[in-house]
Amino acid sequence: MFKTFQTYKMLFLRLILIVGMIEISIYFFKTELLFTGVFGLFIVFLLVREMYFYVRNFVLLYDKTIASILQNDFTSDFSNHKFNKSYNDLFQLYDVLKNKQNEQVSKDIIYRSILNNIETGIIILQKQDSDWNVFLMNEYFSKQFNVPKVSKWKYLRNQLPSLCEIIEEDDFQEIKTSVEISINEQNKQTFVLQASRTEIFEKDYFIVLLDSIQNVVEKKEKDAWVNLMKVISHELLNSITPIRSICQNLQDLVEQDSLSAEDLEDVKNSVETMLRRSDHLQKFVEGYRKLAMLPSPKKEKIELQQLIDNGIQVMNPLFKENGIEVTNEITFKRWIEVDAQQIEQVLINLLTNCIHALKNVSQKKIFISAEAKENRTFIRITDNGNGIEKEIEDKIFLPFFTTRNEGAGIGLTLSKNIIEAHGGYISYKSEVGNTVFEICLVEA
Repeated sequence: MFKTFQTYKMLFLRLILIVGMIEISIYFFKTELLFTGVFGLFIVFLLVREMYFYVRNFVLLYDKTIASILQNDFTSDFSNHKFNKSYNDLFQLYDVLKNKQNEQVSKDIIYRSILNNIETGIIILQKQDSDWNVFLMNEYFSKQFNVPKVSKWKYLRNQLPSLCEIIEEDDFQEIKTSVEISINEQNKQTFVLQASRTEIFEKDYFIVLLDSIQNVVEKKEKDAWVNLMKVISHELLNSITPIRSICQNLQDLVEQDSLSAEDLEDVKNSVETMLRRSDHLQKFVEGYRKLAMLPSPKKEKIELQQLIDNGIQVMNPLFKENGIEVTNEITFKRWIEVDAQQIEQVLINLLTNCIHALKNVSQKKIFISAEAKENRTFIRITDNGNGIEKEIEDKIFLPFFTTRNEGAGIGLTLSKNIIEAHGGYISYKSEVGNTVFEICLVEA
């Protein structure tokens, strides 16, 4: 506001000066001082000309700056005009918007670089009037589906009709499904399709993500093998390292000419240690064999209530010994087709897990419930124990992972493998004051 006032003040002073010179020139003409009057008019002409160029330059500079801002063109250099304080506010606005524009461009470059390096097909559509345009397509999508980076939805539909038809059928609404896409007339590949719609600053966007199921499975298999190798190498080194050290010590002892009573005691302790570590290693290998050589389930029809009762009956002595109250909340009859022995083993493993979770709880309770939905049967085993720490939640189904000194770490892994062999799944969740393991069995 102050700078604008200064500009108006400068214009007003120029007008006053011009008017004053005109009055003086008229006075000289009236007093018949013609040459002096003409000289005065010449001065007035120079002042008017200077004022014209001042106003013109002022207006042109404002127009140029405002046009640059409106067109997002921040390449102009106004450094030659910055000495003039009348333009301070204008140049300050220009610099602020220029910095914001540069920051936004930098962010766009970074975001696009991130999206282009993600191994997931990403395409973002933007709605304009009643049509959809391609707002962004990452490199992976373009290369994976051999699609040029088109700008119109109709061009994309010509390239990938199988994908676009599914999206159009759902009227560009949220989708989560699998889709088979043929690329370059090759065999069809299966992809996981996830799509969502969002509105930003009154503009409608549709985001599509495509993951190759093969890539997802391979990544999970690779991660599983890496974790398994870490566990196996850890267990082997824990046994082999002390055994090698003991063998070295025994070699030094037997090379002596004679053995003292103390040396004999060392030999005895060393052999006992090697036997203990060998037994541990043998149990570890047996556990691995049990996981790796799980037989295919021999399914037969059995009543759900009977299956649960058999599991509780096996564990009943341990429940009484540990003072645990077990409540079977299943009230309906349902026949399921499973390998009874394998599912019973799963129930025993989960109930054993509950017993250890209730070790430091005063009122120990276990609840067993079930729910039937169409061809799915859900069995839930809940305890009021301390639960599983968040840091290890993603590791509880890993082979040989255990937090108990006496545990082998295969109970939950074996249970998971058995349920998956039945075509179902097992999951864990923590509720308020409760820990829940849920088994889902799917009827064929």
